[in-house]
Amino acid sequence: MPSIHPAISEPTPQSGAGAIRYVLVVDDSRLQRKILTSSLKRWGFEVAEASGGEQALEMVQMRRPDLILSDWIMPGMSGLELCQRFREIDGDQYSYFILLTSKSEKEEVARGLDSGADDFLTKPVDSNELRARIRAGERLIDMQRSMARSNRKLSETLEEVQRLYDNIDSDLQEAKKLQQSLLRERHRSLPSGQLSLMLRSSGHVGGDLVGFFQAGPDHMGLYALDVSGHGISSALMTARLAGYLSSAAPDQNVALEKGADGRFVPRPPREVVSALNALVLDEMETEHYFTLLLAFVELKSGRMVLSQAGHPHPAVQRADKSVEQVGPGGVPVGLLPQARFDQFELTLNSGDRILILSDGVTECPGPDGQMLGEEGLADLMGELAQISGPAFLEALVWRLTEFNGATDFPDDVSAILFEFQGQSVDT
Repeated sequence: MPSIHPAISEPTPQSGAGAIRYVLVVDDSRLQRKILTSSLKRWGFEVAEASGGEQALEMVQMRRPDLILSDWIMPGMSGLELCQRFREIDGDQYSYFILLTSKSEKEEVARGLDSGADDFLTKPVDSNELRARIRAGERLIDMQRSMARSNRKLSETLEEVQRLYDNIDSDLQEAKKLQQSLLRERHRSLPSGQLSLMLRSSGHVGGDLVGFFQAGPDHMGLYALDVSGHGISSALMTARLAGYLSSAAPDQNVALEKGADGRFVPRPPREVVSALNALVLDEMETEHYFTLLLAFVELKSGRMVLSQAGHPHPAVQRADKSVEQVGPGGVPVGLLPQARFDQFELTLNSGDRILILSDGVTECPGPDGQMLGEEGLADLMGELAQISGPAFLEALVWRLTEFNGATDFPDDVSAILFEFQGQSVDT
């Protein structure tokens, strides 16, 4: 085996305090190991020796070197095989591998690179060239370890973000339950009809809310609102508005007032919407606004008084299955201090029903981007004319899913269905 000739001029000794500190020299020749080890120690490196590949693998299992200098041609396991086996061992830090060889053919060099070698030195080894190759290895290891540190920090950051996300997701799940609890009843049978409600958020929580409350012995109040935006702030707004239209605390319900006999009766809807407009602008520090449909139903007669503030037109389906979409439109609540809100009336006859819904239905897009629209809604109601109660709302959502082509809608979807079965009277 060729010997390593003495260096013509020895490099300046180094402290070995860089990326490479511990070097393993692998060679079946004791003389070659001694010559390499002598130079490495003068340069300040800690050096260990192995006489062959098997011994080297045992040593790296106990302590991983920063650099391995291995002869290519050795009895038993070659330096090429050692490199392959070494690269199969997992390690937290990268180790630089230099093969010492008399081979200079490109094909042989390519084999070495494919096996995981980082560099080559032809024998006899020149000390200056060896030191230069070690410095190159240190630069590579520095970059690799810097990347490893960055990756660890990134991994730790991602884990922390995931923990935060999981906590937020858990909180949002609880918030969704709380928001859904605002809808205490989703169906109520009345002497003069059936009342069904549906609330489906596009995310964990949303800005839609529907509800009803008793408004005296003969009236029922219905409301549907849609707060601008999505997410937590919109949901908090809906929760606060629910308190202003509470069914559990009529004395705090802005839609009710005490009559001459001391019982609670409906206020004119336009006054209620004006009062809510003032509350939002004067007392709530928010940039949110909301659309609203507020209606009072006289349960015996089917007569309704409604105020529409930017909410979609309610759809009335008559007993003959025809559909009318009524209402003046109006401006949303919480936008203009001096906004004027109107009210209008309609009468449900026996067998008629009214559907009050959010724009998440009429503005639901199909695969081509075209929205369902009022005509599409009327068509759907005609097709579902034989279905009533909660089943109608479930079927409506199902048909909306078919139209949209996805199970998750881009906006919240909510609705109130009141089906009148009482005796109609002239108004």
